Amino acid sequence: MVKQLSTRTHTRTGGFTLIELLVVMAIIALLLAIAAPRYFSHLDRSKEAALKQTLNVMRDAIDKFHGDHDSYPDTLEELVTRRYLRRLPVDPLTESDNTWVALPPVSEHDRGNVYDVRSGAPGEDINGLPYSEW
Repeated sequence: MVKQLSTRTHTRTGGFTLIELLVVMAIIALLLAIAAPRYFSHLDRSKEAALKQTLNVMRDAIDKFHGDHDSYPDTLEELVTRRYLRRLPVDPLTESDNTWVALPPVSEHDRGNVYDVRSGAPGEDINGLPYSEW
């Protein structure tokens, strides 16, 4: 009897080559390099929008307090104790409720100590205006 020689070819059974992995990693790195700056600038803009809204709410509460009592509150906490605010909001930029800067009335005839409120966050917005001037 004659024996037949088997000719087997070895085929790859799975996995990726080093070159394929490097190409995929390069594509991912390129996508991250494009997306990351846009993400962080969007994050800054959203914090600024939240700060504007928070300042509007607090200023509205101060105006309502003045309308009801014919004087301004002595502290920001008085707005909470008299239920003009549920709680003192957190500054979105500093992530603290202790950094608010209360401004006194400009007129000597007004009673109270809190005429306006500003953020105590350092730095500037995307237009170059300091947060302390909002």
